[in-house]
Amino acid sequence: MTTTTRLPLAATTAALLVATTLYAAGPVHADDSDPSVPPGTEASASAPVKVDPTDPDLKLPEGATLAAAKVLDIKSVVEEQSGDERREDTNADVKFALQAEVLFGKDSSKLNDEAKSRISAIAEEIKKQNATRIRVFGFTDDLGSSAHGDVLSRQRANAVQAFLDQDLNDPGITFEVRGYGEQYPIADNSTEAGRKKNRRVEVSFPRA
Repeated sequence: MTTTTRLPLAATTAALLVATTLYAAGPVHADDSDPSVPPGTEASASAPVKVDPTDPDLKLPEGATLAAAKVLDIKSVVEEQSGDERREDTNADVKFALQAEVLFGKDSSKLNDEAKSRISAIAEEIKKQNATRIRVFGFTDDLGSSAHGDVLSRQRANAVQAFLDQDLNDPGITFEVRGYGEQYPIADNSTEAGRKKNRRVEVSFPRA
């Protein structure tokens, strides 16, 4: 993990990894008619049921064996105290979520100087992980029309992808770029604090 001078708040959880990989054949790809589900938005497992250890049905039949053991994937989440940036690491993937306010002006898709610095730091991590397939997904809150949110989130994702592509300067890298608008919120849209979290661009890629 790249060391920064920020003061992160870290939380570590264990979850079974369910990986669905949808990548484009060309350098940039989007299929707005049938969008893929953003990583991390899959339904979580339900709480385990209470087990009676004396239940005879839990005993293995004679000659039966247990199934092969499964490895639990560990997810590490590090978020800046300001909430401007969040990093999630699993054994398989790395995902950065940048709030729109630190990347763009209001209702804009033009990157500011701070945005370029943050995206360059993500590019360095991509190089470190030798990643060649990168997802760039844009999201908005639910204010305004859904159509406007779809367009703005895609424009913002395009802007981040274009800067990453320029910074990485690697023709072997393919991108999947999508704008999801108000879909897949990660916080409550009924409060400004929640809407701020939902206005974001996510960059994710496989670990080395």
